Amino acid sequence: VRLVESGGGLVQAGESLRLSCVASGTTFGIRDMGWYRQAPGKQRELVAGISVTGSTSYGDSVKGRFTISRDNAKNTVYLQMNSLKPEDTAVYFCNAHVSVPTIERPNNAVTEWGQGTLVTVSS
Repeated sequence: VRLVESGGGLVQAGESLRLSCVASGTTFGIRDMGWYRQAPGKQRELVAGISVTGSTSYGDSVKGRFTISRDNAKNTVYLQMNSLKPEDTAVYFCNAHVSVPTIERPNNAVTEWGQGTLVTVSS
């Protein structure tokens, strides 16, 4: 599975951006998907996650401002980011948990990552 993010850019505080992540390849095994971010000098952190059935979860710092959604028919996950703050500046990565069962390991799964898209929020 290959993941490609898009939609990053430079915005001012208070503005909005919508990130997209398109999956290609052997996509039928994709289960949970999510968005992470990594700011300079900081560890990568969870922004939002969404299950294959649409259940969502969010990091505390983005609750109420960001919304994750997915279109399974298009193999795409979105991140709508509103009321952006300078502290949201980071490289945003998409990830997907992909089921790849084997005879020996029927519950085997791997995590795939995109290359990231930069979001910069100016004050």
